[in-house]
Amino acid sequence: MSGQEARPIRRLLIANRGEIALRILRTAREMGIEVMAVYSEPDARALHSRLAERAIPLGGRTPAETYLDQDKLIAAAKSSGADAIHPGYGFLSENATFARRVSDEGLIWVGPPASAIEAMGDKIESRRRMQAAAVPLVPGGVSAIDDPEAAIVEAEAIGYPVALKAAGGGGGKGIRIVREASEIARAFRAASAEAVKAFGDGRIYLERYLDHPRHVEIQVMFDQHGNGVHLGERECSVQRRHQKLLEEAPSSAIDPAMRAAMGKAALDAGAAVDYVGAGTVEFLVSGNEFFFLEMNTRLQVEHPVTEMVTGLDLVREQIDVAGGARLSIAQEDVRFHGHSIEVRLNAEDPLRGFLPSTGIVKNLRWPSGPGVRIDAGLYRGMEVGLDYDPMLAKIIVWASDRPRAIERMRRALAELNVGGVKTGAPAAMAVLENEDFRRGHYDTHLLESMDLAATGGGEETPAAIAAALYRFHRSRRRALSLQADRGRAWLDRGRQRNSNWRNHGGAR
Repeated sequence: MSGQEARPIRRLLIANRGEIALRILRTAREMGIEVMAVYSEPDARALHSRLAERAIPLGGRTPAETYLDQDKLIAAAKSSGADAIHPGYGFLSENATFARRVSDEGLIWVGPPASAIEAMGDKIESRRRMQAAAVPLVPGGVSAIDDPEAAIVEAEAIGYPVALKAAGGGGGKGIRIVREASEIARAFRAASAEAVKAFGDGRIYLERYLDHPRHVEIQVMFDQHGNGVHLGERECSVQRRHQKLLEEAPSSAIDPAMRAAMGKAALDAGAAVDYVGAGTVEFLVSGNEFFFLEMNTRLQVEHPVTEMVTGLDLVREQIDVAGGARLSIAQEDVRFHGHSIEVRLNAEDPLRGFLPSTGIVKNLRWPSGPGVRIDAGLYRGMEVGLDYDPMLAKIIVWASDRPRAIERMRRALAELNVGGVKTGAPAAMAVLENEDFRRGHYDTHLLESMDLAATGGGEETPAAIAAALYRFHRSRRRALSLQADRGRAWLDRGRQRNSNWRNHGGAR
């Protein structure tokens, strides 16, 4: 893509909420950019609306009435004098129609061109593009399947097990795994119905299902002058139902040679659609092979671990590139230092299949200290409901190597206290204590293979929380005893009781 005349961004409207709105706001402020926030009625007291130079009400409660209403968002940008819109992630961040409308209104879109969003958002079209660009693909079709009978024919050609996947979306929606022909009809109907609900598009395609892969993604960044760099990989295999719980960088499964090969494939993928801005190319790794899965045409939730090991601010690069600047670094300048881990803190109950948890945040204590970063929109008194995504915050740590990063995250989670709602923090603690994870020998089935209730990682009762903390502090050879009485539990260091520990991780 040829370069365009530079147009530095001076006033930025963030078309999002929560921690990602705060994340963008903070970098923009460091850049001297005036920030405009938008908010729904439930978010009137939210941190992003309180910290922005100007906050504009969207006049509604639900996402459809607010953060998904394109007319309201563009009107807010126009009325506030913004010259650019940053969509964050989720909501309209991968909506090509919105991206095109923003540009047509004379505003700067902080993201890739609408044409790239369309090409990569349609999984069938993206597979065709990747095939033409010689990017390794999981064996499968490059056309939509119209009915279960046609799916059976194609599955026989591909070989079982197969994955039935939604053509029009991602994020784990519209996916069903089938191991024999008798399962296809029901799986096809279920996947298509879910895809219609999630994306308004019921088309399905098939690809070979890899039983025990690693999910590894490459961060890329392109400018408007034809320059592109990859910023290494992130390991995202700790997930449930294709939803990530914990990410780390670098991956213990990737050596320098594979990193270079995957990086080249990711850059080839982006170049094939004339990409601009930050993007993530996701791969499945099986043995010494890797295969293109999809491209996320936005900033990823897990981008902080890349920032921690490279020292780069990806949001700053996004904003600069959108304004016409060249990338601040070349590929030979990219260096990786140490190891970083991120835990997504979701409002959910691991003991009950990670069902959503709601309530008022009654207490809040964040971890701190060396190498700990918190990206959060959470505050005491905040009401956690069902209108929005359950992710409350991200806890990120950095250390000089992977073992130290694991111990630092365990320490950080041990300090955490979120009262009033349940969170997935104990499940993350259980993962960090899992021997397969600690050795780096795990795949996308790790979490589902664990008995969270047995490890104490799924039940956010005081006893379970205290048990997890007991294991942590005993590993430090501290003289502690686990005490329990009348439904309460605590760790006892001689005669000194620390009653704060009993609410760790979201216990009520």
